[in-house]
Amino acid sequence: MTIPDSEGFFMDNGDSCLPLTPEEEKRIIKELNDAAETNPKEGSLYYLVSSRWWSQWQKYVQVDEDTEQSAIEVIMDVPCRPGEIDNSLLVDSNGESNEPVLRSFLQEMLDYVLVPQEVWKKLHEWYKGGPAFPRELITQGLSRISLVEIYPLHLQIIDSRDDSIQNIHISKKACVGDLHNKVCRILELEAEKVRIWDYFQRTKHALLNNFDQILEDAHLFTNQYILAEVQIDGFWPSGSGMDSTGNELALVPVEPSRSSFTIAGGPTLSNGYVTGFGQDLLHGSSLNSTFRDAEDSYDPSDTSNRGDGGLTGLQNLGNTCFMNSAIQCLVHTPPLVEYFLRDYSEEINKENPLGMHGELAIAFGDLLRKLWSSARTPVAPRHFKAKLARFAPQFSGYNQHDSQELLAFLLDGLHEDLNRVKNKPYFEATDANGRPDEEFADECWRNHKARNDSIIVDTCQGQYKSTLVCPVCSKVSVTFDPFMYLSLPLPSTATRTMTVTVFHGNGSGLPMPHTVTVLKQGCCRDLIRALSSECCLKESEGLLLVEVYDHKIYRYMENPFEPLSSIKDEEHIVAYRLPLDYGKLLRIEIMQRSKDRFKSEMSNGGNHKLCGTPLITCLAEGNHTGADIQAALSVVLAPLLRTKLFIHPNQTQTCMENGSGPCVDSTNLMESCGPCSNNVDRTASNTESEQACSREESFSLWFFDDRFTGSRTSIENDTIVSSGTSIKVVLELSDRERDFYDFSYLEDLPVVFKSGFPMKKTRQEAVSLFTCLDAFLKEEPLGPDDMWYCPSCKDHRQATKKLDLWRFPNILVVHLKRFSYSRYMKNKLETFVNFPTHNLDLSKYVKSNSAASQSHVYELFAVSNHYGGLGGGHYSAFAKIGSTNVN
Repeated sequence: MTIPDSEGFFMDNGDSCLPLTPEEEKRIIKELNDAAETNPKEGSLYYLVSSRWWSQWQKYVQVDEDTEQSAIEVIMDVPCRPGEIDNSLLVDSNGESNEPVLRSFLQEMLDYVLVPQEVWKKLHEWYKGGPAFPRELITQGLSRISLVEIYPLHLQIIDSRDDSIQNIHISKKACVGDLHNKVCRILELEAEKVRIWDYFQRTKHALLNNFDQILEDAHLFTNQYILAEVQIDGFWPSGSGMDSTGNELALVPVEPSRSSFTIAGGPTLSNGYVTGFGQDLLHGSSLNSTFRDAEDSYDPSDTSNRGDGGLTGLQNLGNTCFMNSAIQCLVHTPPLVEYFLRDYSEEINKENPLGMHGELAIAFGDLLRKLWSSARTPVAPRHFKAKLARFAPQFSGYNQHDSQELLAFLLDGLHEDLNRVKNKPYFEATDANGRPDEEFADECWRNHKARNDSIIVDTCQGQYKSTLVCPVCSKVSVTFDPFMYLSLPLPSTATRTMTVTVFHGNGSGLPMPHTVTVLKQGCCRDLIRALSSECCLKESEGLLLVEVYDHKIYRYMENPFEPLSSIKDEEHIVAYRLPLDYGKLLRIEIMQRSKDRFKSEMSNGGNHKLCGTPLITCLAEGNHTGADIQAALSVVLAPLLRTKLFIHPNQTQTCMENGSGPCVDSTNLMESCGPCSNNVDRTASNTESEQACSREESFSLWFFDDRFTGSRTSIENDTIVSSGTSIKVVLELSDRERDFYDFSYLEDLPVVFKSGFPMKKTRQEAVSLFTCLDAFLKEEPLGPDDMWYCPSCKDHRQATKKLDLWRFPNILVVHLKRFSYSRYMKNKLETFVNFPTHNLDLSKYVKSNSAASQSHVYELFAVSNHYGGLGGGHYSAFAKIGSTNVN
C-alpha cells in the first residue's frame, strides 16, 4: 500500500518516524486492549477519554482492511483524523485545585470511555493532548466485583488547631494508615503528633487508629469531615478522649438498656433481636427508647421531641436520596413494619447461597426500628449503606441511581435472607402442553413456594401468564411465572421543537432552516417525516440527516430508528435533499476553505481551518473524472451566485442580480453560469467577454490529507476518480472568487434549539394508570435480540408474546418506566399519569377464575417521587401512616 507523505500519517517513535495508517492504529490499540482484558489485576490503571474524541477516533480507524487501496482512495474514503485528545469536557470548571478535577456525575459511554494504561500511552504518543485522568481497578463486595474507581473518596480534613479545612482524594481501598500519612504530609507534622477521627456531621464517632483497616470498612463517606487532632506540648486538645496525663481514655460504647422493652415495644433479647410486636406503634402510640446509636447521630432517649412513630427522616450520604426514597416506602409498608418490629430471628437464613448471610435483613430491620422510634432526629444510615455496598457494589459509590433498581435489589435480597426454605427442591421447567390454565398455574405456584417462602413472597409476589406463539408453526407455549413488581411502559405525549437547515443537493434552492415539532421519544424517521412535510419534499427525493461540527460532517444519521434523544439542543443538524436512491449513488462531500488565506498562513507555518458548511451532491454510479466533480459542484453552488450569467441561444449574454430576473432551470446551470462556464456567447461586448473570460477557470479542488494540512492532491479535469460509495473533497476559493458567491448562507447555522427565548410550554396529554397497564399487557413481537427457541421448529423464532396477570399480591409495587436509555444518553419522560389514591380496582385484569371472587382493590400508601431531570434530579418519598400523610 502506498502511503502519502503526510504529517498526519507519520508518528515519532524514538528517533525514527514510522508511518501509521488507520488500520495499523486500529490493530495496535486492539492488541493492547485485548492484552489488558486478558489478565486484569487489582491496581491496574485505566484512563478516562472523552466519548466525543473517542468516537471520532473510532470513526477514523474503521477502514476496510481486506481491500488494497491507492493513496488517493485512502484520502477520499477515510474520515478525518482527530486532533489532540480533548478531555476538557470532563474537567470541573469550578474546581479550586491547581490540578484538573473530574466533573461530577459523568456517565460511562455517554461522557467518557475507559482505556487501559498502555492504550492511553499509545494514544497520547500519537495525538498528545489531555488532561490525563488515571483511575485504579479495584474489587468490591464479597463477590469481589472488579470495577474502576472513577470517583475516589473525597474527605474534608479539619485541623483542630485553627479549624481550617483541606480536601483529600484517596481510594476507598486505601488503608487508614495511608490516610493518616497523607494527612501528616499535608499538615507537615510528625506522625506520632497527629491522630484522626471519623468526624461525620462534625461529631466524633470513632478514632481511626487501626491503620490496617480499609477505608471502605471504616464506613467513611465522600465529602464527610475528618478531624485531625494535633498534640501540643504533649497534650491533646481537651474533650478528645484523653485524661489529664495525655493517656487515651477507653472508649466504652453505651449498651442498650436492659429494661423489658425496646424501641420496638417488645422484650429485649440477648442476641439483639426483639420479640413480640407493639400493635399500638402502628396506630401512632409513642414508646420510649432506651439506647443511643452514636454512629447514626441518633438519640431516641431525647424526650423533647416525642411523637408518633414512623416520622423519622433519613439523611443523604452523598447522593443517596434514591436509596432513602426507596427505604422510606418499604419501612412504611404495614406488613413489613409488623414483621420487622417483632422477633424474626428464627427466619433468618444464613446458609442460603443466594442470600447475604442474613446481614442485609438484620441491617434493614435495625434501620426500620430506628425509623419507627419516637425520636424525630434524622437518621444517617451509614451502617446500612456499608452493608449495601458490601453485597451490591453497584451501589457503593456516591452517584445517583434509579430508586427502582435499589428497591428491586432490596426486595430480592430480603427475600433470600428471610427464605424459610433451607433446602430447595429441584423442579424441571415445564410447559402447559394443553393442560387447563388453572391446573398448571396452581402447580407452578406450588413449585415456586416450595423453593421460595418468605415475608416478601407472602406480601409482594404475584403471578402472571406468559403466552408465546411461533410465527412459523403456530406452536403455543404457556408458562406461569412470579413477579415482584410491575414495570409499566409510559406512553409519551411530550414534544420537542427542533430546527434543521435543509440544503438542496441539486442546486435548485438556497439553504433554509425549518423548525418542526416532534415527539421527544421519537426517532430520526419521525424527524425526517416532519421535515419532508415542512419543506414540501418531492416523491423522488429523500433526506439525509447529518450533524455538522467544526465545519465538517461529524456523523451521518442514516439509521431511521436512531432516537432523537441522541441529538442535543446545542448541535447543528443539516438535512440534504438528494435523490430517493442516494444510497446507491456516488456521494460527494464538499468542504470549503479560503485559498489566499491558506497560502498566507501556510507560508508562516500556520494551519488555516475549514469554513462554512459542507455541501453534498450525488453522481451516478461508475467511474468519473474531475470534470464531472467540477460540473456537479457548479450546480450545487449556483444558488449562491451573486451575479448570474444567462445564455440564450439567439441572444447576447445578460447578467442579472440574484432575484432580479427569471429563474434558470437547475439542469442547465452548469452550462450557463459560474466560474467554470466555458460556453460564453462571443457576440457579447468586449468588456463583457473579458469579464466572462476572466472567470473561465475551474474550481480549485483538492484531495487533502486527513487533517487538511500538508500533502494534498489536486483534482484536475482529467483526474480519474475510482468508483465507490463516497468521496470527500475540499473547495479552495480565492478572495476574488468568493466575491462571486454569497457564502453567508453557509455560515452561522442555527442550533437545534435555542433556549434563550421563552417558549410557551405545551400542555402534555395525561394518561391513566390503566393505559399504562394496557400497554404492558398488549401482544407484541419479541425483539431480534430476544428470539425464542421454538421446540417444534427446533430453531429460534421472533415469536409474539402476550402477558396476562393471573394472581395479584397483597402489596402491589408499580414501577412507571419514566427513564429511557439509548446508546448516547438517558432521558426522562415527563408524561403526567393519572392514578387514584383510593380504591384502585384491578379486578378486570385478573385472568384466574379462582381469584375472580377475591377483592383486588388497592389503597395507595407510599410513592417514590423523582423531581427534575437526569442531570440534576432529586428523589423524595410520600408515605401514609394510618390517616397521616408523611413527606
